[in-house]
Amino acid sequence: MNIDISTKDIESFQQIILTFYQNNKRELPWRNTKDPYKILISEFMLQQTQVNRVIDYYNKWIKKWPTIEDLSDASFYDVLSNWVGLGYNRRAKYLHESVKKIVHKFNGNVLKAMEFYEELPGIGNYTSKAVRIFAGNENIPTVDTNIRRIFIHEFNLDESTSEKELYMIAQRCLPEGQSRMWHNALMDYGSLVLTAQSTGIKPKTTQSTFDGSDRQIRGKILLLLLKKNKTFEELQSTLQIETDRLEKILGKMIKDTIIQHEMNYYFVDK
Repeated sequence: MNIDISTKDIESFQQIILTFYQNNKRELPWRNTKDPYKILISEFMLQQTQVNRVIDYYNKWIKKWPTIEDLSDASFYDVLSNWVGLGYNRRAKYLHESVKKIVHKFNGNVLKAMEFYEELPGIGNYTSKAVRIFAGNENIPTVDTNIRRIFIHEFNLDESTSEKELYMIAQRCLPEGQSRMWHNALMDYGSLVLTAQSTGIKPKTTQSTFDGSDRQIRGKILLLLLKKNKTFEELQSTLQIETDRLEKILGKMIKDTIIQHEMNYYFVDK
């Protein structure tokens, strides 16, 4: 598929996005730093979680662990205790593992480590580029669900437009030397103006309903076990969940090494 977008259209698009950002940019704590470690924390927290929920967690996290070495030295129990409530708790595990690897293999150099993101748990192509963009202002494009939606809407693209084609457009649109500001501007435009609701453009992946979901139950289990070790019977009595379902949920949490099971008790390893 050959997508024909003129230079004039690109320049007009840039003007729209940058003017909007100048007048409406959001004040977010991770935008007040160029520290790659702090940017990495924000990117992990922002995965599948709304910005407003992340702000307090981010601020408390950075206050508790201001450097990557501080977080690397923390216990998983402590990390998980401070993560609980953000959801998708495997992110906390992956973040902790990745930070340890960055400290020990890359001497704490987050930007260098992002070049080898395949070696780091929970860090994919998007996160690695986002850290390099927001911390290092690198002239590289990235495309998340917001940016994808903006391109599809503004350039009248088909929703089936491939990732490769979107990246080619992103490269053409990127103003030289303004990568950090440009991507922040796109994020805000997609979050405040061209939302999924206003455009009708659906994301490629969607989250399941939270209420009554296994995700919700995992969160409840974690809260209980962070306070006190529990038997299966105690968890079932508190949560009122059928045996088969609870067994599967607990089994997955053990497989993900979020919790442990010994001597008839479930617990979070300290």
